[in-house]
Amino acid sequence: MAQFRQPHNLFPRFRQVCEQELPGLLDRLLAAGCPVADYLGGPGNGQPPTLVSAGPGPGDEMFRSVAGRRPVVESVIAAAAQDQPGVTIRRGVRVTELTRGPSAIPGVPHVTGVRTSDDDEERADLVIDAMGRRSPGLALLSALGARPAVVESEDSGFTYYTRYFTGPSRPALIGPALMPLGTVSLLTIDGDNDTWSVTVYSASADGPVKALRDPEVFTRLVRACPLQAHWLDGEPLTGVLPMAGILDRYRRYSVDGVPVVTGFAAVGDAWACTNPSAGRGVSVGMVHAQLLRRTVREHLGEPATFASVWDRDTELTVAPFFRNQIRADRARLAEMTALREGRRPLPPEPASARLLAAAMQDPDVFRAFLETVVCLALPEEVMARPDIAAAVDRLGGEAPPPFPGPDRTRLLELLA
Repeated sequence: MAQFRQPHNLFPRFRQVCEQELPGLLDRLLAAGCPVADYLGGPGNGQPPTLVSAGPGPGDEMFRSVAGRRPVVESVIAAAAQDQPGVTIRRGVRVTELTRGPSAIPGVPHVTGVRTSDDDEERADLVIDAMGRRSPGLALLSALGARPAVVESEDSGFTYYTRYFTGPSRPALIGPALMPLGTVSLLTIDGDNDTWSVTVYSASADGPVKALRDPEVFTRLVRACPLQAHWLDGEPLTGVLPMAGILDRYRRYSVDGVPVVTGFAAVGDAWACTNPSAGRGVSVGMVHAQLLRRTVREHLGEPATFASVWDRDTELTVAPFFRNQIRADRARLAEMTALREGRRPLPPEPASARLLAAAMQDPDVFRAFLETVVCLALPEEVMARPDIAAAVDRLGGEAPPPFPGPDRTRLLELLA
């Protein structure tokens, strides 16, 4: 799977949920070589150079997490699941059919278990679809006779080019990990066991950028970016790994207030997935899983109530992360397209632009803004805080300067 080879972020929200629900998992990740990632804790921590730092602040420990490549992280989590009492893992087995029992809501199918590819039938009080963005859950429900779920789907319109490196000295993060530079964006992420990655992504329609598949072209471009060039100072572990065709997709299993199925719950990317450049998928998935655990604890024996509460709380708790990311993706793609075509981009959404401008100047606003980046809070939540709103009113009028890097003309020269 192409995305398996791409970088992943384990944001502080991931750490927070682990500490609440999965004691010992963070220690397993550290033992596997995943380093501590501290977004505020020292030099090279990604704070903007325009920010006048006030030093460490109360509660800064909330921004600590761990970092690791997806194969290492998944192997650790799989081992932890294997060791969990009461959990049985069957590898190489697919779910081919959902089984149906008496309806809990008139006219609505109720799932009572699954049938697998080895012709086994497993009965369950609840079937959880955690099969990711390519989940066949909708097809399985259709075969069961369920009404169609609400589905929103669109190509995010980005193509990614990633290369992994290793070395004895981890590169310092200067500025944000995800940095827009005209018609491309750069993503620099720490990894496990002295590894790290550099990703360049662009609009999929930008033909010249496809030259980044060539490692020499990739190196030439990144070397021309002052805040990322030193991330090449290591030994390459891979060639350039491309990925495209990533869909933003949302599924809602309730239509006009009535569940389309009971005894079934989709979680994480099987429910909704977005452009992975923001790195929020794992963290939002953990929040969704934590919500699922709470809903199961309170309503498992009431299938109709469970379905309604699960839909309501999903919309309140995690759907805003999806909606915000979709808006950001569309705005960034429109900006890339305008710059590529020589047009002036539309101005950014005012509230977000003002929050970002203030965050580049005020350390408290920067911390609040960082909370929105790492899934600890939603933008509307931090903007509702009186001190943050006052600082944004005072400092949010002037757009921050662009990050240093090649303009479109220079970019095309580097790609040629």
